[in-house]
Amino acid sequence: MNYNLSVGEIKNLITSKLSHNFGIRPDEALSEHFYQASAMIVRDLLTGGRKEFIDESEKQNKKRIYYLCMEFLMGRSLRNNLYNLGLTEKFAKALDSLGAKLDNVYEKEPDAGLGNGGLGRLAACFLDSLATEGFPAMGYSLRYEFGIFTQKIVEGWQTELPEFWLPGGEVWLTPRPDEAMEVKFGGRIEESWENGFHHLRHVDYTSVRAVPYDMCVAGKGGKGVSILRLWDSESNSFDIGAFNDGEHLRAVEEIAMAESLTKVLYPGDNHPEGKSLRLSQQYFLVSASIQDIIKRHFRWNSSLENLSEALAIHINDTHPALAIPELMRILMDECGYSWDAAWKLTTGSTAYTNHTVMAEALECWRDELFKRRLPRIYQIVCEINHRFCEEMTVRTNYDYPKVERMSIMSNGFVKMANLCVASCHSVNGVSQLHSDIIKDDVFHDFYTMMPNKFKNVTNGIAHRRWLCQANPKLTEFLSEKIGSGFITDASELEKLLKFADDKKVLNKINEIKLYNKKKFADYILKNNGIVVDPESIFDVQVKRLHEYKRQHLNAMHILSEYLWLKENPNAEFVPKTYIFGAKAASGYFMAKQIIRFIVKLGEQINNDPAINGKLKIVYLENYRVSVAELLMPAADISEQISLSGTEASGTGNMKLMINGALTLGTEDGANVEIHRAVGDDNIFIFGMSTPEVNDLKQHYNPIVYYNNNITVRRVLDEMRKGFGGIAFDDIANNLMTADPYMVLADFENYAMVQSAVNFAFRDKEAWARRSLVNIAKAGIFSSDRAIQDYARDIWSATPLALKNK
Repeated sequence: MNYNLSVGEIKNLITSKLSHNFGIRPDEALSEHFYQASAMIVRDLLTGGRKEFIDESEKQNKKRIYYLCMEFLMGRSLRNNLYNLGLTEKFAKALDSLGAKLDNVYEKEPDAGLGNGGLGRLAACFLDSLATEGFPAMGYSLRYEFGIFTQKIVEGWQTELPEFWLPGGEVWLTPRPDEAMEVKFGGRIEESWENGFHHLRHVDYTSVRAVPYDMCVAGKGGKGVSILRLWDSESNSFDIGAFNDGEHLRAVEEIAMAESLTKVLYPGDNHPEGKSLRLSQQYFLVSASIQDIIKRHFRWNSSLENLSEALAIHINDTHPALAIPELMRILMDECGYSWDAAWKLTTGSTAYTNHTVMAEALECWRDELFKRRLPRIYQIVCEINHRFCEEMTVRTNYDYPKVERMSIMSNGFVKMANLCVASCHSVNGVSQLHSDIIKDDVFHDFYTMMPNKFKNVTNGIAHRRWLCQANPKLTEFLSEKIGSGFITDASELEKLLKFADDKKVLNKINEIKLYNKKKFADYILKNNGIVVDPESIFDVQVKRLHEYKRQHLNAMHILSEYLWLKENPNAEFVPKTYIFGAKAASGYFMAKQIIRFIVKLGEQINNDPAINGKLKIVYLENYRVSVAELLMPAADISEQISLSGTEASGTGNMKLMINGALTLGTEDGANVEIHRAVGDDNIFIFGMSTPEVNDLKQHYNPIVYYNNNITVRRVLDEMRKGFGGIAFDDIANNLMTADPYMVLADFENYAMVQSAVNFAFRDKEAWARRSLVNIAKAGIFSSDRAIQDYARDIWSATPLALKNK
């Protein structure tokens, strides 16, 4: 595909799109129209590029990668695709000649409402790197009409509103109604034998139509193009008789139920209806996707015998775990394979990435719900479990307790993680520490029986988005000093180390950081109405709100600083701006309380004239990818303070690192590997190690820390009194009586390392040197490297031999 368009050609294409699609001339067009027209042009280019890419992969007989994930946090597409195709400057000139500014056009695109946190952002980064590295790949997810939610903070309380992203975002989606699939729910299975053959009939079921929408993602230079296929749900029936009889609501009830499957990402599940909807969403995704994968396989192959050699199906976390029994169902019920033959093909084709050690994320479904909603899948899972337990009973020498722990079905529940580990040919964690934990703890019984399937692939980020696009001034400076090779090979960032003692380089790094901080300070003023000092430390904690991520530890320390400043108003103090951004799950009360605690504490501090601007708190409402792209280059400190042994990896730590922020964190997740990369002098580590956490858990009593640490006691007492008319005794009492993530145990050490940060920040040159080392050592955390690891160690795939276009 020829992406080398001239400015004149782009100008003509934009003019044509405006005329044909909106009936207007360029002088009548708004930025919204220019955005839509530009997106259509890029979409058309990528559609052609994808066809050529797939045609070439067929010629070279390359293995196809299918990546199933419940979420893909894509952010905005126009800037990313223009950059990867090398068309940014030409589009800017073409738009300028038509009276429009590219930066204004970018702002008209909403963030795609298809994800929430690190899981979805990782999946989005992988689509970029799969294309860049030359692997023919497709992601599969759902076309959520209202995303996860738009966060609105009202009196400190998180309120959820619909995320209306499709009006501006659907321009990137190409509907493929001719490739729709049927997904069946409920009903019952009728079985019979005829001439020695087992026959099954699924009857009395509800049918839902899965309609695909395709989004193209460009690799750098147009070398490859990935596809994200999103399924929308539609009803297959309409009761016109009931409608004509005046029973209008009953007539459309089935349509509404079908469409609810793709309304919202992660609907509340603290009630039976929510649990049923979540299970149905997950099956809807995998059934449509596996049917589509098999159909695609037959385009290029006459048989399924080579399935595991021709393709890899990757299950990203437990949400798509039902891909395993669904593939078995298709192979046996629709293609006539025996159990053993189907099992061999299924296990050889599927691999599983675990993303958490948190119990609630290792999904379990009640037998009754599972059997009622998915009767045939339930039968297959029962048989998988029966055969697996029989095999393990013999192999463990009849160690029944061990077999019970590994069982897929136990105590009235179906365990999705156990299904994945028992069935897939590969199981990997997402940081070295996390992979060790799942071998030594979470899946230890499995590891003792099948050690060879356990692997590690540390997460990575799309550095072209998070450095090259988000931080153009730093990228330009790096290119000037070390060449532009790092854009396609992030390991070349290490060349920067030779400038670690170059005062001019260090001064330039500080200059670029201050520029980015001023830019973000303007954003804060515009969106939060808060004036912040760009010369202050920008201390950043942005991630999903969860107790294990310990945003409340951060907030407690800020409160302690505030109380100290009130008592010592004339003391020397390095000004600090604490920046938070996080959404809490809609039904997670404690997480919402922590948000309110941070917001109300911020109001108290920011409006106290006695503090005189030495301390500020900013809570970024509705934190999302496009805000992160502004924030990451402005951060000085990257807060990664989860309790050791609870965070699988993290990717925000990598995005902040590559932009020169210094990590303040525990030895948890990928922090361990960041620490190893940058060395002791270029990171701020605090807190207990994972073994120390496990030892203390045996006899942990948080009230001891309340009684023995005067600062802890003052902070918790202040929280119980409250501020802004609201007491936070529920958080304080939880910490004093339970403290499941050992906030009080780590508080004193956390406060000490925060003091070390304040002291270190005074020496601007030394700080810039530390920042330089972090940038130089961030290359190993590129998602390009992660994809190479997956391809080599898990998928057994090789890329296309293509030249960039």
